[in-house]
Amino acid sequence: MSESTQAPEPYTALALQVSTDSVNAISDPAETRRVMMENIRRIGAKLRSSKGFVRQYNGTDVRLVVLPEYFLTGFPMGEDVPTWIAKACLDPQGAEYEALAALAESADVFLCGNVYETDPNFPDLYFQCCFLIDPAGHTVLRYRRLISLFAPSPCDLWQKYLDLYGMDGVFPVADTEIGRIAAVASEEILYPEVARCLVMRGAEVLLHPTSEVGSPLLTPKAVAKRARAIENMAYVVSANSASLERIPFPAASTSGMSTVIDYYGNVLCEANSGGESMVAHALINLKSLREARRRTGLTNMVSRLPLQVFAESYRDIVFRPCNRLAQPDGSYRIPGPGEMTNWQEEDIQSLVRRGLL
Repeated sequence: MSESTQAPEPYTALALQVSTDSVNAISDPAETRRVMMENIRRIGAKLRSSKGFVRQYNGTDVRLVVLPEYFLTGFPMGEDVPTWIAKACLDPQGAEYEALAALAESADVFLCGNVYETDPNFPDLYFQCCFLIDPAGHTVLRYRRLISLFAPSPCDLWQKYLDLYGMDGVFPVADTEIGRIAAVASEEILYPEVARCLVMRGAEVLLHPTSEVGSPLLTPKAVAKRARAIENMAYVVSANSASLERIPFPAASTSGMSTVIDYYGNVLCEANSGGESMVAHALINLKSLREARRRTGLTNMVSRLPLQVFAESYRDIVFRPCNRLAQPDGSYRIPGPGEMTNWQEEDIQSLVRRGLL
C-alpha cells in the first residue's frame, strides 16, 4: 500500500464474547449441523443488537466483529480425525459458511471467527481456521492454525501445503477498506513469530479468536496480547468464549478477557467474566497507527528490525520438525490417537540430547 493511500475513518471493532454450544455429546452429524446453524442464528441476533447499541452509545459504526475460537462447535475431546470431520468440520463451500456470509452481509460488518474446516486438497484431514468475511459476504481471509498440539497443521504437510498455497497463503493478510487485517489463532498469540510474519506482510490489525482461561490475574495470554501489539505496532482484537456449554468442564472457566488493545499495548476495553458481553469494543484509528509507524524514534520497533540477522538461526536450528504426516510418495496419512502429543515428547528429548533444553 502506498504512502498516499488514505487511511479509513476511525471505526469500532467489537470482540463479541458469546457462549459456545459444544457438539461433543451429539453422535448424529445431522443434529450437530442443526446445532451449528442454531448457533449462527443465536449469535447473529446478539451481534445485530450489540451493533445497534454501540452505535447509540458512542456514535460510531461497528465495522468489525470478532467471535471466539471454535464458537460453533467447541473443541475435539478424544474424537478421532474422521469422527470430528463428520461431526464438526465445515466445508469451505458448505451451508455453515453460507450462513456466516449471510450474517456478515445482513449486519454489514467484517466478521471474523474460528472453526474447524476441511480442505479438498487434504480430504482426510481438517484444519483449525480463522476466517474473515466482508460485508458483501466474501471470505477475504483464511488462516489455518500453524502451532497446535491436538489438531493437524499445515506444518505437518509443509512442502505440499506450501506448493499449493505459497507463503502468502500460510500467512495471509487481507487488504480491506478498514485496513490490512490478519488473524492469529488462540494459543498462537504466545508465539511472537506468527504475529511477526503477518506484520512483515503489512498487517495492521491482528484478530484473535480465543477460548482461554479467564482470570482477574495477568495471565500469559493477556501479557502476550499486549506484547504482540507493542512489538508489532498493531491493534489486537481478541474475543474469548463466555462459557463452554454441554461438556463436562466448569462452563465459565473461559469467561472474560475479551479485549481491544492499541499499538502501544494500551488496553482500550475488556469484558468482565460472568457471561456473554459486548463490552469489549473500541475505536480503531489507522491514520494514527500509520503516522506512528512512519515516525523515527525508539518506539518505532517495526522499522528498526534487522530481520536478516535472525534468518540463519531460524533456518538452521530445528526445534519442531515439519512434514510429519507427509509420505515419500507425496501422499499423507491420518495421525493416530495421541500421536501428536507423542511428537512433543520426541521433540523435547531431541532438544535435551542436543543440549538445548
